[in-house]
Amino acid sequence: MSDLDLKGLFQKHAKTLNSFLLRKSRDPQLAADLTQESFLRLAEQSGGERIDNSPAYLYRTASNLLIDHQRQQIRRRTDLLGDDLLHEIEAEGSSLDDITAARQRIERLQEAVAELPERTQEIFRLNRIEGLTHAQVARQLEISDSSVQKHLARALAHVMERVLEVDEQA
Repeated sequence: MSDLDLKGLFQKHAKTLNSFLLRKSRDPQLAADLTQESFLRLAEQSGGERIDNSPAYLYRTASNLLIDHQRQQIRRRTDLLGDDLLHEIEAEGSSLDDITAARQRIERLQEAVAELPERTQEIFRLNRIEGLTHAQVARQLEISDSSVQKHLARALAHVMERVLEVDEQA
C-alpha cells in the first residue's frame, strides 16, 4: 500500500473510526490514540500480506486495541488490591455465604468512603480505585503532593476504623 493510499484511507475513515471508538470508550483521548494506532498497524501490515478490505481491517484492529486497553485497565485495578486480599478472595471460594460476606464488606467500604469529605473521597477514588499516583492526583486536582498524602492518610485511617468497627460488632 502506498503512502498516498494510506493518506486517502485516513482522510476517508479516520473521523468515523474515531467516532466509533469514542462511542465505545467514552474517552476522546483514548479514541484518538487508538485511531492513530489502528492506522499505524495498517501501515505496518501493508508491507507484508495483501489486505483485501482495509476499512474492515481498521475497525477490527481498533476493536482489538480497545479490548486490549480495557483488559489492561482491569489488570491494573486488580494489581492495586494487593496479593494478600487476592489470596484471601481465592481462599474463600465462591459459596453463597462467601459471596454475601464479600458484598457486605464492599458495602461497608463504600459507606465508610461516603462518610469522608468530598475532596478526600475524590482523592481516595483517583488513587485507590483508578490507580493514579500521588503526583498524578496532585497534578489533576492542582494541589500539592503532601496534601494528597494527608487526605489519603485520613481516608485510610477512617475506612480502616469503620470496617474494623463493623467487624468487631459481627
